[in-house]
Order: sequence, then C-alpha cells, then structure tokens
Amino acid sequence: MLYELLSCLDDAIAIFVALQSPEIEVIGLTTIFGNVHTTLSTRNALHLLEIAGRTDIPVAEGSHVTIIRICSWHGWTRTKTFLHPKESLLNRLQLNFSFSSKLVFTLKVTVVALGPLTNIALAIQLDPEFFKKVGQIVVLGGAFAVNGNVSPAAEANIFKDPTAADIVFTSGADVLAVGLNITHQSNGKFAQYLSKLLDVYFDYHHTAYNMRGVFLHDPTALLAAVNPSLITYSEGVVRVQTVGITKGLTIFYNKQTRVVEVTEWSGKPSVKVAVTVDAPKVIELVMARLVNS
Repeated sequence: MLYELLSCLDDAIAIFVALQSPEIEVIGLTTIFGNVHTTLSTRNALHLLEIAGRTDIPVAEGSHVTIIRICSWHGWTRTKTFLHPKESLLNRLQLNFSFSSKLVFTLKVTVVALGPLTNIALAIQLDPEFFKKVGQIVVLGGAFAVNGNVSPAAEANIFKDPTAADIVFTSGADVLAVGLNITHQSNGKFAQYLSKLLDVYFDYHHTAYNMRGVFLHDPTALLAAVNPSLITYSEGVVRVQTVGITKGLTIFYNKQTRVVEVTEWSGKPSVKVAVTVDAPKVIELVMARLVNS
C-alpha cells in the first residue's frame, strides 16, 4: 500500500494505524503540500517512520506546487506530455522506492491519498495507462451534500488543487472518495478519549465545530481501504469546480436521472463515493491498533 501524505495529526494517526495493521504492507510514503509545505511534510514523514521503527520504508518527496503552476512553468497541457519526465512523480517513485514499475503494477498497489491529488494527477498525465496498472485509489477528499471545511463549498484536500482532483476523478481509475460527509460521523466517546491525547487538535475542533471530540478523517479513509465492509457507497461521475466562489466543490452525478443534453459529466467514468460508515467500528479499530503499539 502506498500513501500520499501531508502534515496533520490525523495523518499521523492513519500512518501509525497502517503500520499496526496486519492486513497492510506499507511499501512507501509520498509527500505533498497541505497544511505545511512539501519539504516539511517529507521531514515529518521520515520522523513518523523513525518513531515507528520503520525506517526501512522509503519516502519520496512529491510536488511543491499545484498542477496548474507546473503546467504554466513548462508549457504543458492535458493533451501533451510533461516536458521533463525525469523529474516526474512516476520516475521518482521508481527511483526512490527502489522497486520496478513491474513489481508495483503486478501487485496492484492500493494508493491511499490523504492530501491534495497533485502527485497522482501528474502520474496519470505522464502515463495515461497508469490507472489500469494500479489497484484502487482511496481519496480522502470532497464534501458531498455537506458544507466544506475551508469554504461552504469545499473540503481542504480538494480545494488545494481542484484541477488535479478533477483529473483523478475523471481518469477511469478505481477511485473511492471518502469525504467529510463520512468522516464527520466519527465523533463518539472514543474520539473524545483520543482528544485528550491531541490537545491542539481538540482545541481546533472545539473552536471550529463546538464539539467535545475530534474527527478522524485520515484514519477513516485508511480503514476504508483496509476493510471496505466498513462503508457503503454510491457510484457515479464526480467533477470538481476549479475556479470561482465554489472552487473545490465536488459535484456527484449518480446517473439515476437521465440527462439528455451533453454536459461536462457526459461520457466520464464512474467513481465510488462513500455515503455511510460504521463509525463505532472505525474508532474501535483505531483505538485497538494505537493502544497495541
């Protein structure tokens, strides 16, 4: 399993849970900007692995800027090849992780994306067949039928690179989106217990949401990849608003209502969007795997 990582406390929880999960073989971490810049995110990832005693797991540093900025620097469009493939995510992963693409693709690696989707979008743009060569891409992102957490329209990971998110959602990959509508269901008594360990994170949730607990965003996405029975989902087309007041808005078309007119959703591949989660079980699993570390 390959992880896209930004720097936040629930990311750290998710990584530690993954390392304590017998169902998972963590083959590498890649980093991305988010709450901090990519360089610091990489440093934090290395620190987490050191604490866990897993410095054998490689870390590859990802993009420092959004996909739009990369495009503008290199004159690259969605119909052209990235002009500097030696600097691409795909090549860096093969180099830094010291495993061949044949091995990765044969294993059908699951990618758990806990931050903005820039790195994955770059890999898809470099190799249009990328989505056929990997397994599922579990995305922590989106706010489906609920308000976002950086604006009324948008969730943070999607907002920070909406163009990359739209590329990933429409690539044809086997995508499962775990949005705020799911992760905000995890706020029970065990989440309150965890808040005692995470005072800063708790203070933020108390101020922002007036709740006595924490949302376990990243661990929920991680466990959805490990145990799909924890969630239910709908299938349909997801597009992302890339500009304007609703930048980062994830719009889900479940295809239940037939639209005759040709739209921006027409002919696009379906993805899975999580709609319910067994929140008590998620929290139970998080607690068990952290306590048993």
